[in-house]
Amino acid sequence: MAGPAEIEQGSLQRTFKDLFAGAAGGIAQVLLGQPFDIVKVRLQTSSQYPNALDCATKIFKDEGPAAFYKGTLTPLVGIGACVSIQFGAFHWARRRFEASNTASSPLNPGLSYGQYYLSGAFAGIANSVISGPIEHVRIRLQTQPHGAARLYSGPIDCIRKLSAHEGVLKGLYRGEAVTILREAQAYGVWFLTFEYLMNADAARNGIERKEISSLKVAGYGGLAGEALWLASYPFDVVKSKMQSDGFGKDMRYKGMRDCFAQTYRTEGMRGFWKGIGPTLLRAMPVSAGTFAVVEATMRFLG
Repeated sequence: MAGPAEIEQGSLQRTFKDLFAGAAGGIAQVLLGQPFDIVKVRLQTSSQYPNALDCATKIFKDEGPAAFYKGTLTPLVGIGACVSIQFGAFHWARRRFEASNTASSPLNPGLSYGQYYLSGAFAGIANSVISGPIEHVRIRLQTQPHGAARLYSGPIDCIRKLSAHEGVLKGLYRGEAVTILREAQAYGVWFLTFEYLMNADAARNGIERKEISSLKVAGYGGLAGEALWLASYPFDVVKSKMQSDGFGKDMRYKGMRDCFAQTYRTEGMRGFWKGIGPTLLRAMPVSAGTFAVVEATMRFLG
């Protein structure tokens, strides 16, 4: 069981602080992680690159250094909103659990680690409503042909064309079912790992959470990022395949289950882990930066 925690009031002011801190962390996440992300998506959706280094080298040579930030505008705006929702929803759920625990056990209102996982999973599901279409647009922009052959002139054009194919739900929201599964598992593990490491440090050293150094916060956030991807990566591979698939007669996958089946049949278990190397390389600094910025912002806001 987690140690006792001070019961916070679920006030509007507290929620706004959670959302603002999450938005700041989201901007840091995008700026740190975008170059790694385009390599990950190219490896997941194409077989033309033997490894991450070859992929990065060819992107730089054929498309120039700016290509590593291709499609950045959408996630810069969107991921800021996504991470804001993640932290806002997580802390909302955490406070609900604390209130329930206080009613049943006033001397031990702290969350169990199962409750931390459920709070994180709730945050992931809440986030999936906007992360699904945002990541779909980003993947389309990252995987489209370069130069005159490109399919979309920008994020708005991409949204319009995706929605025109089969409507908003089947077009723009393609892959939403697997996105929900990925988000619930990923953020359940992400927040659980971070909270466990923070609580363990505070208990081991006999200090309050706010006394844990920023360097340690970043380190624990980085480890949480590694855990996130190791726990959810196969879902992410299937999501990327579905969201880069064609439409109509060019569609390869009938749905999530068919994509899982085809990936296993043609590539085996290794197919679900393509691109894991650069993903884990990206996860450490990106997640470290996200938690460090969020924690620092929340401490500053009080």
